[in-house]
Amino acid sequence: MIALIMAGGSGTRFWPASRAANPKQFLRVTENRSMLQLTYDRLKPLIQPDRVYVVTAASQARLVRENLPEIPHENVIIEPFGMNTAPCIALALAQLRMQHPDTESMVVLPADHVIKNVDVFLASLARAEEVAQSGALVTFGIIPQYPATGYGYIEGGKELEPGVLEVQRFKEKPNVETATEFLRQGNFYWNSGMFCWTLDALHKAFEDHLPQALQIAEDVAELRLTGAPEEDIATAYAMMPKTSVDIGIMERASRRAVIPVDYGWSDVGSWKAMADISSADGHGNSFRRRGVAIDAFDNYIYSDKFVALIGVENLCVVETEDSILITAKDRSEEVKKVVEHLQQEKMDDLL
Repeated sequence: MIALIMAGGSGTRFWPASRAANPKQFLRVTENRSMLQLTYDRLKPLIQPDRVYVVTAASQARLVRENLPEIPHENVIIEPFGMNTAPCIALALAQLRMQHPDTESMVVLPADHVIKNVDVFLASLARAEEVAQSGALVTFGIIPQYPATGYGYIEGGKELEPGVLEVQRFKEKPNVETATEFLRQGNFYWNSGMFCWTLDALHKAFEDHLPQALQIAEDVAELRLTGAPEEDIATAYAMMPKTSVDIGIMERASRRAVIPVDYGWSDVGSWKAMADISSADGHGNSFRRRGVAIDAFDNYIYSDKFVALIGVENLCVVETEDSILITAKDRSEEVKKVVEHLQQEKMDDLL
């Protein structure tokens, strides 16, 4: 099996720590390793370094190589610019089929997720590899812990084999009433955005459902192989359909399987989500470095300075060299509005 890590996101929901020059997947937010490095670390017991690939935008290729010097230089698959998951997976597929014509299976993982129980995670990958040999496109459904409205859902159908269900359908992010009903029914799972399939099955799925993306990806791979100018490569890649692999492939495919899993997963989609996975004191306060909380509860502090809290609750405070974010935890996803404001005002030094 080979692994493909998708590491091209911009991470705007983690402003001001995440910037265009240092997006979320390169932040050292929970340990002394970046989220990309932690994703790679989880794979090491199962997959050799020369079989780990990372697909990323050209602007982030240097950061990827600095973060993962263990993988071969050529294992960084470069998009001219970030698009969406279907284009980046198509591009990786085109390159990998040339380099690994005999490789059967591939696992695809985002670079910026947190998984606490690594042993269970690795067991699920091994199980998915077995299931993928049937030609099914396999995804991992997170057993929901609460009626989340920030995730898409996967509805599981009949049991194909022990621990593996047929995918009935994918559901977009629901409102709280619908999410509560999903949990009551018991056969709905959070869409993790992680996949496993054989290269042949994925190639066939692109041929059937996104042939334009496949053709462009193969053209770009050929241009790279022949040493074409980057401008020509970028022009070709810009014609890619800007869709996700969920919508472009998984929702349309006929042979789909989901493996329900529970291994302490989070896509860490906001500062609140970061707070939820961070260690805290007895009153729910979490400090990146040092601090004190007096009559303060459930606050998250991301700062290298000593921070004192008095009489405040449910805040996220994020300090960098040139910016400070202070937000109610439950509104932390709205930080993207700040990024939009900075873009409109052309304050590029803060982006």
